[in-house]
Amino acid sequence: MKNILTQFSRIFVGVLFIISGLIKLNDPLGFSYKLGEYFGEPVFNMPFLIPYTLALALFIVILEVVLGVFLLIGYQAKWTIWILLIMIIKFSFLTFYSAYFDVVKDCGCFGDALHLTPWESFTKDIVLLFFILILTFNRKLIKPLFGNKIQTVLAFASFALAAMFGYHVLNHLPAIDFRPYQVGTNITKGMAIPDSAPKSVVEMIFIYKVNGVDTEFGENDLMNIPEGATFVDRKDKVIVEGYVPPIHDFTMTKDGSDYKEEFLREPKVMIFVTYDLPNASPEGLLKLKTLTVDAKAKGYKVIAMTASTPEQIAAAQKQYAFDFDFYFCDGTTLKTIERANPSIVILNYGTITQKVHHNDIDKLKL
Repeated sequence: MKNILTQFSRIFVGVLFIISGLIKLNDPLGFSYKLGEYFGEPVFNMPFLIPYTLALALFIVILEVVLGVFLLIGYQAKWTIWILLIMIIKFSFLTFYSAYFDVVKDCGCFGDALHLTPWESFTKDIVLLFFILILTFNRKLIKPLFGNKIQTVLAFASFALAAMFGYHVLNHLPAIDFRPYQVGTNITKGMAIPDSAPKSVVEMIFIYKVNGVDTEFGENDLMNIPEGATFVDRKDKVIVEGYVPPIHDFTMTKDGSDYKEEFLREPKVMIFVTYDLPNASPEGLLKLKTLTVDAKAKGYKVIAMTASTPEQIAAAQKQYAFDFDFYFCDGTTLKTIERANPSIVILNYGTITQKVHHNDIDKLKL
């Protein structure tokens, strides 16, 4: 019985780590953004780590995949299990902190493929901790599946393949797009809220200064506000979250007006997504000038979307002599649309028909 439970734990933990690692390795930039949330305010307030989030993301996801493979084939079982135990303890702390203090809404454990609430993420880690503890106490039962030479070859192959896959998706695009802006998506339909969709339940909270202290009062407490209290502010507290469409916060604003309805009705729109102009690839930006000429010759409306400031936009237009307008959109939304900076998105009446990394412009079909 002990051996059966141990081998089940071995397979369960190994497969789950491989799946979780591969999903995040498919989109390491997305996982790096999630790490940035943990390192920023109001979580750990460690901004000095934010510049290293991509390197850390790659290290973590490759390690997850490799450890999963090591566990399944029984390679260096003692060290593999101890590292797994340390990792799951740290993950459990992070997900508990996130859930208890409600600071990160999704841990990113399975990237955009599967969104878990903070408490679901913590529960998942506790389940994994249980099975890893079984492996820890019964590690002598984890035997190698193959001889030493084959074990070593498989171990190094798992690392090499994971590293090459990570390099590939960083220089192109995720092999599988799990985001709400994948090819074939109609943005207008993605923003729609069905009439039957559940509505949010919101309570108005009133803030009064009572004896020098800001105090909150609900709608039912207004009759109990002490005399002499001074009104400070009012805010809305979401009691029950209603339906949130898969596409939200999508804008195309310029000079105070939103032009998304106009562009989503056009048959041929080419969008250059460059969420952060100062840190965009210079080589990628240089390619946009030639592409603009080709696209306009074939009847495309060419625009760019960015979260950069007007000053940064003006500097880029002057440096690269861009012959297209820039429209503002939230940086998080733009990073969700596309990971490359810059990248190219083609719309046909609001439907995304193509998305390419700036390294793959030659693959565009205009």
